[in-house]
Amino acid sequence: MRKWETILTDEDRKLYERGFFGARQEFGSNPALMVIDVTKAFIGSKPRPILDAVDEFATSCGDIGWETLPRIRSLLDAAHAAKVPVIYTRPDDRLREFFATTTKIEDPTKNRQQDPDAQAIPEVIAPQPGDMVLDKAKASAFFCTPLEPALRNMGVDSLIVTGATTSGCVRASVVDAYSLNFKIFVVEDCCFDRFEISHLASLFDLNAKYATVINHEEALDYLVEQAPG
Repeated sequence: MRKWETILTDEDRKLYERGFFGARQEFGSNPALMVIDVTKAFIGSKPRPILDAVDEFATSCGDIGWETLPRIRSLLDAAHAAKVPVIYTRPDDRLREFFATTTKIEDPTKNRQQDPDAQAIPEVIAPQPGDMVLDKAKASAFFCTPLEPALRNMGVDSLIVTGATTSGCVRASVVDAYSLNFKIFVVEDCCFDRFEISHLASLFDLNAKYATVINHEEALDYLVEQAPG
Protein backbone atom coordinates (compact mmCIF):
# COMPACT_ATOMS: atom_id res chain seq x y z
CA MET A 1 0.00 0.00 0.00
CA ARG A 2 1.33 3.43 -0.90
CA LYS A 3 1.83 5.86 1.94
CA TRP A 4 -0.87 8.26 0.76
CA GLU A 5 -3.39 5.40 0.74
CA THR A 6 -2.84 4.77 4.44
CA ILE A 7 -4.65 8.00 5.39
CA LEU A 8 -7.96 6.56 4.15
CA THR A 9 -10.55 5.18 6.50
CA ASP A 10 -12.19 1.86 5.68
CA GLU A 11 -15.28 3.71 4.49
CA ASP A 12 -13.14 6.03 2.34
CA ARG A 13 -11.46 3.03 0.75
CA LYS A 14 -14.77 1.33 -0.05
CA LEU A 15 -16.16 4.55 -1.53
CA TYR A 16 -12.99 5.03 -3.56
CA GLU A 17 -13.35 1.56 -5.07
CA ARG A 18 -17.13 1.63 -5.52
CA GLY A 19 -17.10 5.09 -7.10
CA PHE A 20 -14.43 4.09 -9.64
CA PHE A 21 -12.12 6.86 -8.51
CA GLY A 22 -8.46 6.71 -9.44
CA ALA A 23 -8.73 4.90 -12.77
CA ARG A 24 -5.23 4.71 -14.25
CA GLN A 25 -4.55 6.64 -17.44
CA GLU A 26 -2.57 5.24 -20.33
CA PHE A 27 0.74 6.94 -20.97
CA GLY A 28 0.76 9.38 -23.86
CA SER A 29 3.05 9.22 -26.87
CA ASN A 30 4.62 12.68 -26.55
CA PRO A 31 5.39 13.54 -22.91
CA ALA A 32 7.09 16.53 -21.34
CA LEU A 33 8.80 16.58 -17.96
CA MET A 34 7.93 19.42 -15.57
CA VAL A 35 10.01 20.54 -12.58
CA ILE A 36 7.83 22.91 -10.60
CA ASP A 37 9.40 25.50 -8.27
CA VAL A 38 12.38 23.50 -7.05
CA THR A 39 14.34 26.59 -6.03
CA LYS A 40 16.41 27.77 -3.10
CA ALA A 41 13.35 29.41 -1.56
CA PHE A 42 11.62 26.02 -1.32
CA ILE A 43 14.53 23.78 -0.29
CA GLY A 44 16.87 26.24 1.46
CA SER A 45 20.58 26.78 0.90
CA LYS A 46 21.52 23.40 2.40
CA PRO A 47 19.84 20.28 3.79
CA ARG A 48 18.46 20.81 7.28
CA PRO A 49 15.37 19.92 9.33
CA ILE A 50 12.36 21.95 8.31
CA LEU A 51 12.00 23.73 11.67
CA ASP A 52 15.50 25.11 11.13
CA ALA A 53 15.06 25.64 7.40
CA VAL A 54 12.09 27.98 7.80
CA ASP A 55 14.27 30.41 9.72
CA GLU A 56 16.10 31.03 6.43
CA PHE A 57 13.08 30.91 4.11
CA ALA A 58 9.53 30.73 5.42
CA THR A 59 8.62 28.84 2.24
CA SER A 60 11.27 26.13 2.72
CA CYS A 61 10.32 22.46 2.89
CA GLY A 62 13.59 21.40 4.52
CA ASP A 63 15.31 18.03 4.10
CA ILE A 64 12.52 16.44 2.09
CA GLY A 65 13.21 18.75 -0.85
CA TRP A 66 16.89 17.81 -0.94
CA GLU A 67 15.99 14.12 -0.81
CA THR A 68 14.09 14.40 -4.09
CA LEU A 69 16.95 16.01 -6.06
CA PRO A 70 18.80 12.81 -7.10
CA ARG A 71 15.54 11.24 -8.30
CA ILE A 72 14.59 14.36 -10.26
CA ARG A 73 18.12 14.41 -11.70
CA SER A 74 17.73 10.86 -13.04
CA LEU A 75 14.43 11.80 -14.70
CA LEU A 76 16.08 14.83 -16.28
CA ASP A 77 18.90 12.68 -17.63
CA ALA A 78 16.42 10.22 -19.12
CA ALA A 79 14.32 13.01 -20.63
CA HIS A 80 17.34 14.67 -22.22
CA ALA A 81 18.53 11.32 -23.62
CA ALA A 82 15.09 10.71 -25.11
CA LYS A 83 14.76 14.30 -26.38
CA VAL A 84 11.66 14.75 -24.23
CA PRO A 85 10.91 18.44 -23.56
CA VAL A 86 11.81 19.68 -20.09
CA ILE A 87 10.02 22.63 -18.48
CA TYR A 88 11.06 24.31 -15.23
CA THR A 89 8.95 26.85 -13.38
CA ARG A 90 9.94 29.31 -10.70
CA PRO A 91 8.06 32.05 -8.87
CA ASP A 92 8.77 35.62 -9.95
CA ASP A 93 8.20 37.96 -7.04
CA ARG A 94 7.98 40.98 -9.35
CA LEU A 95 5.09 39.33 -11.16
CA ARG A 96 3.55 38.37 -7.82
CA GLU A 97 3.54 42.03 -6.83
CA PHE A 98 1.87 42.96 -10.12
CA PHE A 99 -0.92 40.45 -9.46
CA ALA A 100 -0.96 41.14 -5.72
CA THR A 101 -4.16 40.57 -3.76
CA THR A 102 -5.00 41.55 -0.22
CA THR A 103 -4.49 38.92 2.45
CA LYS A 104 -4.75 38.65 6.22
CA ILE A 105 -1.70 36.39 6.27
CA GLU A 106 1.79 37.86 6.41
CA ASP A 107 3.47 37.43 3.03
CA PRO A 108 5.80 34.37 3.31
CA THR A 109 7.84 35.64 0.35
CA LYS A 110 9.16 38.58 2.37
CA ASN A 111 12.40 36.97 3.52
CA ARG A 112 13.12 35.36 0.16
CA GLN A 113 12.80 38.71 -1.60
CA GLN A 114 15.89 39.84 0.31
CA ASP A 115 17.98 37.05 -1.24
CA PRO A 116 18.75 37.63 -4.94
CA ASP A 117 19.32 33.89 -5.39
CA ALA A 118 16.06 32.82 -3.76
CA GLN A 119 14.63 31.55 -7.05
CA ALA A 120 17.84 29.92 -8.22
CA ILE A 121 17.43 26.31 -9.33
CA PRO A 122 19.91 23.97 -7.57
CA GLU A 123 22.98 23.16 -9.64
CA VAL A 124 22.38 19.41 -9.38
CA ILE A 125 19.17 19.77 -11.41
CA ALA A 126 20.11 22.93 -13.33
CA PRO A 127 18.44 23.52 -16.71
CA GLN A 128 20.35 22.48 -19.80
CA PRO A 129 20.45 24.27 -23.18
CA GLY A 130 17.08 23.81 -24.84
CA ASP A 131 15.12 23.43 -21.60
CA MET A 132 12.31 25.91 -20.97
CA VAL A 133 12.36 28.01 -17.79
CA LEU A 134 9.09 29.79 -17.02
CA ASP A 135 8.66 32.56 -14.47
CA LYS A 136 5.17 32.69 -13.01
CA ALA A 137 3.11 34.94 -10.80
CA LYS A 138 0.69 32.50 -9.22
CA ALA A 139 0.52 28.87 -8.19
CA SER A 140 -0.40 27.37 -11.57
CA ALA A 141 2.28 27.09 -14.22
CA PHE A 142 -0.45 27.91 -16.75
CA PHE A 143 -1.67 31.20 -15.26
CA CYS A 144 -0.64 34.10 -17.54
CA THR A 145 2.28 32.14 -19.01
CA PRO A 146 2.96 30.81 -22.54
CA LEU A 147 3.07 27.23 -21.30
CA GLU A 148 -0.04 25.88 -23.03
CA PRO A 149 0.79 27.19 -26.54
CA ALA A 150 4.39 26.02 -26.12
CA LEU A 151 3.22 22.50 -25.24
CA ARG A 152 0.75 22.46 -28.14
CA ASN A 153 3.46 23.64 -30.52
CA MET A 154 5.71 20.76 -29.40
CA GLY A 155 2.89 18.24 -29.80
CA VAL A 156 2.97 17.31 -26.11
CA ASP A 157 0.02 15.19 -24.99
CA SER A 158 1.05 14.24 -21.46
CA LEU A 159 2.96 15.70 -18.54
CA ILE A 160 5.24 14.05 -15.99
CA VAL A 161 5.11 16.36 -12.98
CA THR A 162 7.68 16.78 -10.23
CA GLY A 163 8.39 19.57 -7.76
CA ALA A 164 6.87 21.65 -5.00
CA THR A 165 4.68 22.02 -3.22
CA THR A 166 2.39 19.06 -3.76
CA SER A 167 -0.59 20.87 -2.24
CA GLY A 168 0.23 24.22 -3.84
CA CYS A 169 1.88 24.86 -7.18
CA VAL A 170 1.96 21.18 -8.20
CA ARG A 171 -1.73 20.72 -7.49
CA ALA A 172 -2.75 24.01 -9.14
CA SER A 173 -0.74 23.19 -12.27
CA VAL A 174 -2.14 19.67 -12.47
CA VAL A 175 -5.75 20.84 -12.18
CA ASP A 176 -5.22 23.39 -14.95
CA ALA A 177 -3.45 20.80 -17.13
CA TYR A 178 -6.40 18.44 -16.60
CA SER A 179 -8.79 21.21 -17.64
CA LEU A 180 -6.75 21.63 -20.82
CA ASN A 181 -7.04 17.89 -21.61
CA PHE A 182 -3.45 16.84 -21.00
CA LYS A 183 -2.74 13.45 -19.48
CA ILE A 184 -0.91 14.03 -16.20
CA PHE A 185 1.37 11.75 -14.22
CA VAL A 186 2.46 13.02 -10.80
CA VAL A 187 5.67 11.42 -9.52
CA GLU A 188 4.94 10.94 -5.83
CA ASP A 189 8.55 10.58 -4.62
CA CYS A 190 9.73 13.49 -6.77
CA CYS A 191 7.22 15.92 -5.25
CA PHE A 192 7.37 17.38 -1.78
CA ASP A 193 5.58 19.66 0.67
CA ARG A 194 6.30 21.30 4.01
CA PHE A 195 3.31 19.53 5.64
CA GLU A 196 3.24 15.75 5.23
CA ILE A 197 -0.55 15.58 5.60
CA SER A 198 -0.93 18.10 2.77
CA HIS A 199 1.43 16.05 0.59
CA LEU A 200 -0.41 12.78 1.22
CA ALA A 201 -3.92 14.22 0.93
CA SER A 202 -3.03 16.02 -2.29
CA LEU A 203 -1.61 12.86 -3.86
CA PHE A 204 -4.83 11.07 -2.96
CA ASP A 205 -7.03 13.83 -4.42
CA LEU A 206 -4.97 14.21 -7.58
CA ASN A 207 -4.95 10.47 -8.22
CA ALA A 208 -8.69 10.23 -7.56
CA LYS A 209 -9.76 12.95 -9.99
CA TYR A 210 -7.14 14.71 -12.08
CA ALA A 211 -4.01 12.63 -12.64
CA THR A 212 -2.34 9.27 -12.23
CA VAL A 213 0.15 9.16 -9.38
CA ILE A 214 3.23 7.08 -10.21
CA ASN A 215 6.59 6.53 -8.56
CA HIS A 216 10.09 7.42 -9.72
CA GLU A 217 10.78 3.99 -11.21
CA GLU A 218 7.62 4.06 -13.34
CA ALA A 219 8.42 7.56 -14.57
CA LEU A 220 11.99 6.61 -15.37
CA ASP A 221 10.93 3.52 -17.32
CA TYR A 222 8.44 5.59 -19.31
CA LEU A 223 11.05 8.19 -20.21
CA VAL A 224 13.63 5.58 -21.17
CA GLU A 225 11.07 4.04 -23.53
CA GLN A 226 10.85 7.38 -25.35
CA ALA A 227 14.51 7.20 -26.41
CA PRO A 228 15.04 6.85 -30.18
CA GLY A 229 15.37 3.21 -31.16
